[in-house]
Amino acid sequence: MADIVSTVVANYNYWIYITLMMIGLYAIIAKNNLVKKIVGMNIFQTAIILFYVSIGVKKGATIPILEHAHGGHGYGVVHAAEYANPLPHVLMLTAIVVGVATLGVALALAIRVYNEYNTLEEDEILAQIREE
Repeated sequence: MADIVSTVVANYNYWIYITLMMIGLYAIIAKNNLVKKIVGMNIFQTAIILFYVSIGVKKGATIPILEHAHGGHGYGVVHAAEYANPLPHVLMLTAIVVGVATLGVALALAIRVYNEYNTLEEDEILAQIREE
């Protein structure tokens, strides 16, 4: 039992991602309000970004900039295990920018839908579409 508890505590960040993902997925599926769905999508995306940034972290690693290697002058032997991989973090910066743009477009579309149907409730919008 103690091993299970220590494993759960040691991997608390994964539980946070799972919780955030489930909150976002619940909001996307269960809510009828379009703004709540958009917020759920944003929470889900944030969980994915946090997950990728977390798995890109390496304890005890340094930034991958080579000034002087292990042999004094110039560049010598480079040990890749000593350096953090910047690729996951760079890709997640791109994902954040795309997410902000997606959020802006989604909110603009929600405003447009509200101007057209005077509601943001999905079932009311569908009922108005069926009446037309």
